[in-house]
Amino acid sequence: MACMVMLPSVRVRTMLVRLYSAALRGVDALEVEVEVNHVKREKFTMSLVGLPDAAVRESSQRVLSAIGNSGLYFGNGLITINLAPADVRKEGPSFDLPIALAMAAVGMERELPHPERYCVVGELALDGGVRPVKGVLSIAMEAKKQGRTRLIVPVENAAEAAVVEGIEVYGVESLHQAWLLVIGELLEVPEQRDLQGFIDGGSADFVEDLRDVKGQFHVKRALEVAAAGGHNLLMVGPPGTGKSMIAKRVAGILPDMSLEEAIETTKIHSISGKLNGRFKVTRPYRSPHHTISDAGLLGGGTHPGPGEVSLAHNGVLFLDELPEFKRQTLEVLRQPLEDGSVSISRASGSVRFPCQCMLVAALNPCPCGYYGDVKRECRCSPYQIEKYRQRVSGPLLDRIDIHVEVPLMEFKELRDEQGGESSAEVKERVVAARSRQRERYAGHERVYSNSQLPSRLLERYCHLDDEGVSYLEQAMEMLHFSARAYTRILKVARTLADLEGVESIGVNHIMEAVQYRTLDRKLS
Repeated sequence: MACMVMLPSVRVRTMLVRLYSAALRGVDALEVEVEVNHVKREKFTMSLVGLPDAAVRESSQRVLSAIGNSGLYFGNGLITINLAPADVRKEGPSFDLPIALAMAAVGMERELPHPERYCVVGELALDGGVRPVKGVLSIAMEAKKQGRTRLIVPVENAAEAAVVEGIEVYGVESLHQAWLLVIGELLEVPEQRDLQGFIDGGSADFVEDLRDVKGQFHVKRALEVAAAGGHNLLMVGPPGTGKSMIAKRVAGILPDMSLEEAIETTKIHSISGKLNGRFKVTRPYRSPHHTISDAGLLGGGTHPGPGEVSLAHNGVLFLDELPEFKRQTLEVLRQPLEDGSVSISRASGSVRFPCQCMLVAALNPCPCGYYGDVKRECRCSPYQIEKYRQRVSGPLLDRIDIHVEVPLMEFKELRDEQGGESSAEVKERVVAARSRQRERYAGHERVYSNSQLPSRLLERYCHLDDEGVSYLEQAMEMLHFSARAYTRILKVARTLADLEGVESIGVNHIMEAVQYRTLDRKLS
Protein backbone atom coordinates (compact mmCIF):
# COMPACT_ATOMS: atom_id res chain seq x y z
CA MET A 1 0.00 0.00 0.00
CA ALA A 2 1.38 3.37 -0.95
CA CYS A 3 1.95 5.88 1.80
CA MET A 4 1.85 9.69 1.54
CA VAL A 5 4.54 11.77 3.22
CA MET A 6 3.41 15.23 4.35
CA LEU A 7 6.16 17.87 4.12
CA PRO A 8 6.06 20.81 6.51
CA SER A 9 4.90 24.01 4.85
CA VAL A 10 7.53 26.73 4.48
CA ARG A 11 6.39 30.32 4.61
CA VAL A 12 8.33 32.51 2.20
CA ARG A 13 8.55 36.15 3.25
CA THR A 14 7.75 38.39 0.32
CA MET A 15 6.98 42.05 -0.20
CA LEU A 16 5.60 43.82 -3.25
CA VAL A 17 5.82 47.55 -3.97
CA ARG A 18 4.25 49.27 -6.97
CA LEU A 19 5.05 52.73 -8.34
CA TYR A 20 4.06 54.42 -11.59
CA SER A 21 6.21 55.82 -14.38
CA ALA A 22 5.75 56.35 -18.15
CA ALA A 23 7.22 55.25 -21.47
CA LEU A 24 7.29 57.38 -24.61
CA ARG A 25 5.29 56.28 -27.67
CA GLY A 26 5.66 58.73 -30.54
CA VAL A 27 4.85 62.21 -29.22
CA ASP A 28 2.74 60.80 -26.40
CA ALA A 29 3.45 58.79 -23.26
CA LEU A 30 2.05 55.53 -21.92
CA GLU A 31 1.79 54.84 -18.19
CA VAL A 32 4.01 52.02 -16.92
CA GLU A 33 3.61 50.18 -13.63
CA VAL A 34 6.93 49.50 -11.93
CA GLU A 35 6.43 46.41 -9.75
CA VAL A 36 9.21 45.21 -7.44
CA ASN A 37 8.78 41.91 -5.60
CA HIS A 38 11.26 40.86 -2.89
CA VAL A 39 11.66 37.26 -1.64
CA LYS A 40 13.99 36.98 1.33
CA ARG A 41 16.92 34.65 0.74
CA GLU A 42 20.55 34.53 1.76
CA LYS A 43 21.85 35.15 -1.74
CA PHE A 44 21.05 38.31 -3.70
CA THR A 45 19.72 37.93 -7.25
CA MET A 46 17.92 40.44 -9.42
CA SER A 47 15.88 40.04 -12.60
CA LEU A 48 14.23 42.67 -14.80
CA VAL A 49 11.30 41.76 -17.06
CA GLY A 50 8.73 43.64 -19.13
CA LEU A 51 10.39 44.00 -22.55
CA PRO A 52 13.21 46.38 -21.52
CA ASP A 53 15.78 47.66 -24.01
CA ALA A 54 19.54 47.74 -23.37
CA ALA A 55 19.42 51.09 -21.54
CA VAL A 56 16.73 49.79 -19.16
CA ARG A 57 18.55 46.48 -18.57
CA GLU A 58 21.71 48.37 -17.66
CA SER A 59 19.77 50.29 -15.03
CA SER A 60 20.39 47.50 -12.51
CA GLN A 61 24.01 48.55 -12.08
CA ARG A 62 23.15 52.24 -11.80
CA VAL A 63 20.32 51.55 -9.36
CA LEU A 64 22.35 49.32 -7.02
CA SER A 65 25.21 51.83 -6.82
CA ALA A 66 22.83 54.79 -6.36
CA ILE A 67 20.92 53.03 -3.54
CA GLY A 68 24.13 52.18 -1.71
CA ASN A 69 25.57 55.67 -2.10
CA SER A 70 22.33 57.30 -0.89
CA GLY A 71 22.30 55.62 2.54
CA LEU A 72 19.48 53.26 1.57
CA TYR A 73 19.30 49.45 1.53
CA PHE A 74 17.92 46.94 -0.98
CA GLY A 75 18.31 43.75 1.08
CA ASN A 76 19.31 40.19 0.25
CA GLY A 77 17.09 37.77 -1.62
CA LEU A 78 15.39 37.46 -4.97
CA ILE A 79 14.26 40.79 -6.43
CA THR A 80 12.01 40.69 -9.49
CA ILE A 81 11.25 43.93 -11.32
CA ASN A 82 8.36 44.00 -13.77
CA LEU A 83 7.54 46.87 -16.10
CA ALA A 84 3.91 46.55 -17.16
CA PRO A 85 2.33 46.36 -19.68
CA ALA A 86 4.75 43.62 -20.70
CA ASP A 87 4.02 43.84 -24.44
CA VAL A 88 5.26 47.44 -24.81
CA ARG A 89 8.99 47.99 -25.25
CA LYS A 90 10.51 50.18 -22.53
CA GLU A 91 13.32 52.46 -23.67
CA GLY A 92 15.79 54.83 -22.05
CA PRO A 93 17.05 55.42 -18.52
CA SER A 94 13.95 57.23 -17.16
CA PHE A 95 12.88 54.16 -15.11
CA ASP A 96 15.99 54.30 -12.89
CA LEU A 97 14.41 56.47 -10.21
CA PRO A 98 11.10 54.58 -9.72
CA ILE A 99 12.94 51.23 -9.73
CA ALA A 100 15.40 52.47 -7.08
CA LEU A 101 12.62 53.86 -4.87
CA ALA A 102 10.62 50.62 -5.07
CA MET A 103 13.74 48.49 -4.38
CA ALA A 104 14.61 50.61 -1.35
CA ALA A 105 11.06 50.23 -0.06
CA VAL A 106 11.07 46.42 -0.24
CA GLY A 107 14.65 46.15 1.02
CA MET A 108 13.95 48.33 4.05
CA GLU A 109 10.44 46.85 4.44
CA ARG A 110 8.88 50.28 4.33
CA GLU A 111 5.30 50.80 3.25
CA LEU A 112 4.94 53.79 0.94
CA PRO A 113 1.98 56.02 1.84
CA HIS A 114 -0.32 56.51 -1.16
CA PRO A 115 2.02 55.31 -3.95
CA GLU A 116 -0.90 55.58 -6.37
CA ARG A 117 -0.55 59.35 -6.23
CA TYR A 118 2.90 59.39 -7.78
CA CYS A 119 4.35 59.22 -11.25
CA VAL A 120 8.16 59.09 -11.11
CA VAL A 121 10.79 59.48 -13.84
CA GLY A 122 14.51 60.16 -13.76
CA GLU A 123 17.93 58.80 -14.66
CA LEU A 124 20.32 57.98 -11.80
CA ALA A 125 24.02 58.68 -11.48
CA LEU A 126 26.17 56.20 -9.53
CA ASP A 127 26.39 58.61 -6.58
CA GLY A 128 22.60 58.87 -6.33
CA GLY A 129 22.22 62.10 -8.29
CA VAL A 130 19.22 62.48 -10.61
CA ARG A 131 19.82 63.43 -14.24
CA PRO A 132 17.30 64.94 -16.70
CA VAL A 133 15.36 62.80 -19.18
CA LYS A 134 13.50 63.36 -22.46
CA GLY A 135 9.78 63.80 -23.04
CA VAL A 136 8.80 65.08 -19.58
CA LEU A 137 6.01 67.28 -20.96
CA SER A 138 4.32 64.26 -22.58
CA ILE A 139 4.83 62.25 -19.38
CA ALA A 140 3.22 64.98 -17.26
CA MET A 141 0.18 65.07 -19.56
CA GLU A 142 -0.17 61.28 -19.35
CA ALA A 143 0.18 61.31 -15.54
CA LYS A 144 -2.63 63.85 -15.28
CA LYS A 145 -4.76 61.78 -17.65
CA GLN A 146 -4.27 58.69 -15.46
CA GLY A 147 -5.29 60.56 -12.31
CA ARG A 148 -1.85 60.88 -10.70
CA THR A 149 -1.68 63.99 -8.54
CA ARG A 150 2.09 64.20 -7.96
CA LEU A 151 4.94 63.99 -10.42
CA ILE A 152 8.57 63.52 -9.35
CA VAL A 153 11.06 64.53 -12.04
CA PRO A 154 14.69 65.69 -12.24
CA VAL A 155 14.99 69.31 -11.12
CA GLU A 156 16.10 70.35 -14.65
CA ASN A 157 12.78 69.09 -16.04
CA ALA A 158 10.52 70.58 -13.36
CA ALA A 159 9.66 73.84 -15.13
CA GLU A 160 8.78 71.95 -18.31
CA ALA A 161 6.48 69.53 -16.48
CA ALA A 162 4.83 72.34 -14.49
CA VAL A 163 3.31 73.66 -17.73
CA VAL A 164 0.61 71.00 -17.25
CA GLU A 165 -2.11 72.29 -14.96
CA GLY A 166 -3.72 70.11 -12.27
CA ILE A 167 -0.71 68.07 -11.12
CA GLU A 168 1.91 68.85 -8.43
CA VAL A 169 5.45 68.69 -9.81
CA TYR A 170 8.46 68.07 -7.57
CA GLY A 171 11.95 68.53 -8.96
CA VAL A 172 14.57 66.41 -7.16
CA GLU A 173 18.35 66.46 -7.31
CA SER A 174 19.06 63.12 -5.64
CA LEU A 175 17.60 59.70 -4.93
CA HIS A 176 17.66 60.44 -1.18
CA GLN A 177 15.54 63.56 -1.71
CA ALA A 178 13.02 61.57 -3.78
CA TRP A 179 12.93 58.89 -1.07
CA LEU A 180 12.06 61.40 1.65
CA LEU A 181 9.30 62.74 -0.59
CA VAL A 182 7.58 59.41 -1.23
CA ILE A 183 7.74 58.30 2.42
CA GLY A 184 6.31 61.64 3.56
CA GLU A 185 9.27 62.87 5.61
CA LEU A 186 10.07 65.81 3.32
CA LEU A 187 7.41 68.45 2.86
CA GLU A 188 8.52 70.35 -0.24
CA VAL A 189 6.60 73.05 -2.04
CA PRO A 190 5.77 71.84 -5.57
CA GLU A 191 7.12 73.68 -8.60
CA GLN A 192 5.02 76.77 -9.23
CA ARG A 193 3.15 76.80 -12.52
CA ASP A 194 4.53 79.98 -14.06
CA LEU A 195 3.39 79.39 -17.61
CA GLN A 196 3.94 82.94 -18.80
CA GLY A 197 7.39 83.05 -17.21
CA PHE A 198 8.30 79.73 -18.84
CA ILE A 199 7.12 81.05 -22.20
CA ASP A 200 8.95 84.38 -21.78
CA GLY A 201 12.17 82.53 -20.93
CA GLY A 202 11.65 80.04 -23.71
CA SER A 203 13.75 79.11 -26.67
CA ALA A 204 13.22 82.07 -29.00
CA ASP A 205 15.15 81.59 -32.22
CA PHE A 206 16.65 84.67 -33.84
CA VAL A 207 14.38 85.73 -36.68
CA GLU A 208 15.95 87.67 -39.54
CA ASP A 209 14.14 90.56 -41.23
CA LEU A 210 12.74 90.46 -44.75
CA ARG A 211 13.92 94.04 -45.27
CA ASP A 212 17.49 92.72 -45.54
CA VAL A 213 16.61 91.12 -48.90
CA LYS A 214 17.34 93.54 -51.74
CA GLY A 215 14.99 93.57 -54.71
CA GLN A 216 13.13 90.34 -55.60
CA PHE A 217 9.79 92.01 -54.92
CA HIS A 218 7.77 89.43 -56.85
CA VAL A 219 9.45 86.66 -54.81
CA LYS A 220 8.55 88.47 -51.59
CA ARG A 221 4.97 88.70 -52.85
CA ALA A 222 4.91 84.94 -53.43
CA LEU A 223 6.40 84.44 -49.96
CA GLU A 224 3.63 86.54 -48.41
CA VAL A 225 0.94 84.58 -50.25
CA ALA A 226 2.49 81.28 -49.17
CA ALA A 227 2.66 82.38 -45.52
CA ALA A 228 -0.90 83.77 -45.57
CA GLY A 229 -2.39 80.46 -46.69
CA GLY A 230 0.16 77.98 -45.32
CA HIS A 231 1.10 76.98 -48.89
CA ASN A 232 4.24 75.11 -49.90
CA LEU A 233 6.70 77.21 -51.94
CA LEU A 234 9.34 76.38 -54.57
CA MET A 235 11.98 78.91 -55.65
CA VAL A 236 13.90 78.33 -58.88
CA GLY A 237 16.93 80.38 -59.85
CA PRO A 238 20.70 80.46 -60.39
CA PRO A 239 23.18 80.48 -57.49
CA GLY A 240 23.55 83.67 -55.50
CA THR A 241 20.10 85.14 -56.11
CA GLY A 242 19.05 84.98 -52.45
CA LYS A 243 16.90 81.82 -52.32
CA SER A 244 18.36 80.61 -49.01
CA MET A 245 18.36 84.13 -47.59
CA ILE A 246 14.66 84.52 -48.37
CA ALA A 247 13.79 81.09 -46.94
CA LYS A 248 15.37 81.97 -43.59
CA ARG A 249 12.90 84.83 -43.23
CA VAL A 250 9.72 82.82 -43.77
CA ALA A 251 9.24 82.03 -40.07
CA GLY A 252 9.42 85.75 -39.28
CA ILE A 253 6.25 86.56 -41.23
CA LEU A 254 4.17 83.61 -39.98
CA PRO A 255 1.62 84.26 -37.19
CA ASP A 256 2.80 83.67 -33.63
CA MET A 257 2.16 80.20 -32.30
CA SER A 258 -0.87 79.68 -30.11
CA LEU A 259 -0.37 78.07 -26.69
CA GLU A 260 -1.68 74.76 -28.06
CA GLU A 261 0.77 74.87 -30.98
CA ALA A 262 3.65 75.83 -28.67
CA ILE A 263 2.95 72.92 -26.32
CA GLU A 264 2.70 70.47 -29.23
CA THR A 265 5.95 71.77 -30.72
CA THR A 266 7.67 71.65 -27.34
CA LYS A 267 6.59 68.01 -26.88
CA ILE A 268 8.27 66.97 -30.13
CA HIS A 269 11.52 68.77 -29.34
CA SER A 270 11.48 67.39 -25.78
CA ILE A 271 11.10 63.82 -27.04
CA SER A 272 13.98 64.31 -29.47
CA GLY A 273 16.21 65.68 -26.68
CA LYS A 274 16.62 69.08 -28.35
CA LEU A 275 14.65 71.19 -25.87
CA ASN A 276 17.22 71.79 -23.11
CA GLY A 277 14.45 72.61 -20.64
CA ARG A 278 13.28 75.68 -22.57
CA PHE A 279 9.81 76.25 -23.94
CA LYS A 280 9.55 76.54 -27.73
CA VAL A 281 8.05 79.97 -28.38
CA THR A 282 8.97 80.70 -32.01
CA ARG A 283 8.03 78.66 -35.03
CA PRO A 284 10.77 76.15 -35.82
CA TYR A 285 12.91 76.48 -38.92
CA ARG A 286 14.68 73.30 -40.06
CA SER A 287 17.12 73.12 -42.98
CA PRO A 288 18.52 69.58 -43.35
CA HIS A 289 21.45 68.88 -45.67
CA HIS A 290 20.70 67.04 -48.92
CA THR A 291 22.72 64.01 -47.74
CA ILE A 292 20.12 63.26 -45.05
CA SER A 293 18.70 59.72 -44.90
CA ASP A 294 15.04 58.73 -45.08
CA ALA A 295 14.99 58.11 -41.33
CA GLY A 296 16.66 61.45 -40.64
CA LEU A 297 14.07 63.33 -42.68
CA LEU A 298 10.89 61.43 -41.82
CA GLY A 299 11.86 59.81 -38.53
CA GLY A 300 12.53 56.21 -37.64
CA GLY A 301 15.39 54.10 -36.36
CA THR A 302 15.37 51.01 -34.15
CA HIS A 303 13.47 53.00 -31.56
CA PRO A 304 11.45 55.40 -33.76
CA GLY A 305 12.03 59.09 -33.11
CA PRO A 306 10.90 62.25 -34.92
CA GLY A 307 12.71 63.33 -38.08
CA GLU A 308 13.35 66.78 -39.49
CA VAL A 309 9.86 67.04 -41.00
CA SER A 310 8.33 66.54 -37.52
CA LEU A 311 10.83 68.85 -35.84
CA ALA A 312 9.54 71.48 -38.29
CA HIS A 313 5.94 70.89 -37.13
CA ASN A 314 4.04 74.20 -36.94
CA GLY A 315 7.03 75.85 -38.64
CA VAL A 316 9.12 75.76 -41.82
CA LEU A 317 11.03 72.92 -43.48
CA PHE A 318 13.54 74.27 -46.00
CA LEU A 319 15.03 71.88 -48.56
CA ASP A 320 17.84 73.65 -50.40
CA GLU A 321 19.22 72.18 -53.63
CA LEU A 322 16.11 70.01 -53.95
CA PRO A 323 17.34 67.78 -56.85
CA GLU A 324 20.44 66.87 -54.81
CA PHE A 325 18.30 64.97 -52.31
CA LYS A 326 17.91 61.28 -53.03
CA ARG A 327 14.82 60.74 -55.16
CA GLN A 328 13.57 58.02 -52.81
CA THR A 329 13.85 60.41 -49.87
CA LEU A 330 11.79 63.03 -51.68
CA GLU A 331 9.18 60.52 -52.80
CA VAL A 332 8.48 59.26 -49.27
CA LEU A 333 7.91 62.89 -48.29
CA ARG A 334 4.86 63.14 -50.55
CA GLN A 335 2.32 61.42 -48.30
CA PRO A 336 3.31 63.25 -45.07
CA LEU A 337 2.90 66.56 -46.90
CA GLU A 338 -0.66 65.55 -47.74
CA ASP A 339 -1.63 64.01 -44.37
CA GLY A 340 0.27 66.27 -41.99
CA SER A 341 1.63 63.27 -40.08
CA VAL A 342 4.19 60.48 -40.38
CA SER A 343 3.38 56.90 -39.40
CA ILE A 344 6.33 54.62 -38.66
CA SER A 345 5.69 50.89 -38.28
CA ARG A 346 7.94 48.40 -36.51
CA ALA A 347 7.45 44.84 -35.29
CA SER A 348 6.70 46.19 -31.80
CA GLY A 349 3.98 48.51 -33.14
CA SER A 350 3.50 51.78 -34.97
CA VAL A 351 3.94 55.37 -33.85
CA ARG A 352 2.72 58.63 -35.36
CA PHE A 353 4.52 61.96 -35.45
CA PRO A 354 2.76 65.16 -36.57
CA CYS A 355 4.40 67.13 -39.39
CA GLN A 356 2.04 69.97 -40.26
CA CYS A 357 4.72 72.26 -41.63
CA MET A 358 5.22 74.69 -44.48
CA LEU A 359 7.62 73.29 -47.08
CA VAL A 360 9.96 75.78 -48.76
CA ALA A 361 12.27 74.36 -51.41
CA ALA A 362 14.92 75.81 -53.70
CA LEU A 363 16.65 74.50 -56.80
CA ASN A 364 18.83 75.60 -59.69
CA PRO A 365 17.40 75.38 -63.23
CA CYS A 366 20.26 73.07 -64.31
CA PRO A 367 23.40 71.43 -62.85
CA CYS A 368 25.57 74.52 -63.47
CA GLY A 369 22.73 76.82 -62.43
CA TYR A 370 22.67 79.23 -65.36
CA TYR A 371 20.18 77.75 -67.83
CA GLY A 372 18.04 80.57 -69.23
CA ASP A 373 20.29 83.31 -67.82
CA VAL A 374 20.85 86.08 -70.38
CA LYS A 375 24.18 87.17 -68.82
CA ARG A 376 25.97 83.86 -68.22
CA GLU A 377 26.21 80.92 -70.58
CA CYS A 378 24.90 77.52 -69.47
CA ARG A 379 27.54 74.77 -69.84
CA CYS A 380 25.11 71.85 -69.50
CA SER A 381 24.02 69.61 -72.36
CA PRO A 382 20.29 69.04 -73.01
CA TYR A 383 20.67 65.49 -71.67
CA GLN A 384 22.22 66.75 -68.41
CA ILE A 385 19.48 69.34 -67.97
CA GLU A 386 16.73 66.79 -68.57
CA LYS A 387 18.30 64.26 -66.21
CA TYR A 388 18.73 66.93 -63.53
CA ARG A 389 15.10 68.03 -63.76
CA GLN A 390 13.80 64.47 -63.58
CA ARG A 391 15.24 64.13 -60.09
CA VAL A 392 12.17 66.04 -58.90
CA SER A 393 9.03 64.12 -59.81
CA GLY A 394 5.83 65.62 -61.14
CA PRO A 395 3.71 64.32 -58.23
CA LEU A 396 5.99 66.10 -55.76
CA LEU A 397 5.77 69.35 -57.74
CA ASP A 398 1.98 69.01 -57.70
CA ARG A 399 2.10 69.13 -53.89
CA ILE A 400 3.93 72.45 -53.95
CA ASP A 401 1.31 75.17 -54.36
CA ILE A 402 3.49 78.10 -55.45
CA HIS A 403 6.42 78.06 -57.88
CA VAL A 404 8.39 81.26 -58.39
CA GLU A 405 11.50 82.15 -60.39
CA VAL A 406 14.30 84.01 -58.59
CA PRO A 407 16.45 85.83 -61.19
CA LEU A 408 19.83 87.49 -60.79
CA MET A 409 19.61 91.09 -59.58
CA GLU A 410 20.85 94.28 -61.18
CA PHE A 411 23.57 96.36 -59.52
CA LYS A 412 21.18 99.21 -58.69
CA GLU A 413 18.93 96.77 -56.82
CA LEU A 414 21.85 95.60 -54.70
CA ARG A 415 22.69 99.23 -53.85
CA ASP A 416 19.11 100.04 -52.87
CA GLU A 417 19.21 101.06 -49.19
CA GLN A 418 15.46 100.85 -48.62
CA GLY A 419 15.10 97.11 -49.22
CA GLY A 420 11.31 97.12 -49.21
CA GLU A 421 8.92 96.24 -46.39
CA SER A 422 9.99 94.78 -43.06
CA SER A 423 8.90 91.37 -41.79
CA ALA A 424 6.62 93.07 -39.25
CA GLU A 425 4.69 94.90 -41.98
CA VAL A 426 4.22 91.75 -44.06
CA LYS A 427 3.36 89.72 -40.97
CA GLU A 428 0.52 92.11 -40.14
CA ARG A 429 -1.22 91.31 -43.44
CA VAL A 430 -0.50 87.59 -43.07
CA VAL A 431 -2.03 87.52 -39.59
CA ALA A 432 -5.14 89.33 -40.85
CA ALA A 433 -5.57 86.81 -43.68
CA ARG A 434 -5.07 83.87 -41.31
CA SER A 435 -7.68 85.33 -38.93
CA ARG A 436 -10.24 85.38 -41.76
CA GLN A 437 -9.46 81.75 -42.52
CA ARG A 438 -9.83 80.64 -38.88
CA GLU A 439 -13.22 82.33 -38.68
CA ARG A 440 -14.35 80.82 -41.98
CA TYR A 441 -13.33 77.26 -41.09
CA ALA A 442 -14.25 77.41 -37.40
CA GLY A 443 -16.84 74.67 -37.83
CA HIS A 444 -14.46 72.23 -39.55
CA GLU A 445 -12.05 70.06 -37.59
CA ARG A 446 -8.33 70.28 -38.46
CA VAL A 447 -8.85 73.02 -41.05
CA TYR A 448 -7.08 76.23 -40.01
CA SER A 449 -5.73 77.60 -43.29
CA ASN A 450 -6.52 77.49 -47.00
CA SER A 451 -3.80 74.94 -47.70
CA GLN A 452 -5.60 72.45 -45.40
CA LEU A 453 -8.95 72.88 -47.15
CA PRO A 454 -10.24 69.41 -48.20
CA SER A 455 -11.59 68.80 -51.71
CA ARG A 456 -15.16 68.36 -50.46
CA LEU A 457 -15.19 72.00 -49.29
CA LEU A 458 -13.59 73.56 -52.38
CA GLU A 459 -16.84 74.35 -54.16
CA ARG A 460 -18.29 75.86 -51.01
CA TYR A 461 -15.42 78.19 -50.14
CA CYS A 462 -13.70 78.67 -53.53
CA HIS A 463 -16.69 79.49 -55.71
CA LEU A 464 -15.84 81.18 -59.03
CA ASP A 465 -17.93 83.44 -61.21
CA ASP A 466 -18.40 82.71 -64.93
CA GLU A 467 -15.40 84.79 -65.96
CA GLY A 468 -13.15 83.01 -63.48
CA VAL A 469 -14.37 79.58 -64.61
CA SER A 470 -13.76 80.45 -68.27
CA TYR A 471 -10.21 81.69 -67.64
CA LEU A 472 -9.28 78.69 -65.48
CA GLU A 473 -10.65 76.27 -68.09
CA GLN A 474 -8.47 77.82 -70.79
CA ALA A 475 -5.42 77.70 -68.54
CA MET A 476 -6.01 74.04 -67.70
CA GLU A 477 -6.27 73.10 -71.37
CA MET A 478 -3.30 75.16 -72.57
CA LEU A 479 -0.88 74.30 -69.73
CA HIS A 480 -2.10 70.71 -69.16
CA PHE A 481 -2.45 71.07 -65.40
CA SER A 482 -3.28 67.99 -63.34
CA ALA A 483 -6.37 67.65 -61.12
CA ARG A 484 -4.20 68.28 -58.06
CA ALA A 485 -2.80 71.46 -59.64
CA TYR A 486 -6.41 72.58 -60.19
CA THR A 487 -7.20 72.34 -56.49
CA ARG A 488 -3.94 74.12 -55.62
CA ILE A 489 -4.84 77.01 -57.92
CA LEU A 490 -8.22 77.41 -56.21
CA LYS A 491 -6.65 77.38 -52.74
CA VAL A 492 -4.02 79.96 -53.68
CA ALA A 493 -6.71 82.14 -55.28
CA ARG A 494 -8.70 81.90 -52.04
CA THR A 495 -5.61 83.14 -50.15
CA LEU A 496 -5.10 86.04 -52.57
CA ALA A 497 -8.70 87.11 -51.94
CA ASP A 498 -8.14 86.88 -48.18
CA LEU A 499 -5.08 89.11 -48.43
CA GLU A 500 -7.25 91.71 -50.17
CA GLY A 501 -9.93 91.29 -47.52
CA VAL A 502 -12.66 90.24 -49.99
CA GLU A 503 -14.85 87.16 -49.80
CA SER A 504 -15.40 86.54 -53.52
CA ILE A 505 -12.61 85.18 -55.72
CA GLY A 506 -12.10 87.35 -58.80
CA VAL A 507 -10.49 86.57 -62.14
CA ASN A 508 -7.44 88.59 -61.09
CA HIS A 509 -6.89 86.17 -58.22
CA ILE A 510 -7.16 83.21 -60.58
CA MET A 511 -4.68 84.79 -63.00
CA GLU A 512 -2.08 85.32 -60.27
CA ALA A 513 -2.61 81.82 -58.89
CA VAL A 514 -2.12 80.30 -62.37
CA GLN A 515 1.06 82.30 -62.79
CA TYR A 516 2.44 80.52 -59.72
CA ARG A 517 1.97 77.13 -61.49
CA THR A 518 3.77 77.77 -64.78
CA LEU A 519 6.96 76.03 -63.61
CA ASP A 520 5.05 72.73 -63.64
CA ARG A 521 5.59 72.47 -67.35
CA LYS A 522 9.15 73.79 -67.32
CA LEU A 523 10.41 71.23 -64.81
CA SER A 524 8.43 68.13 -65.69
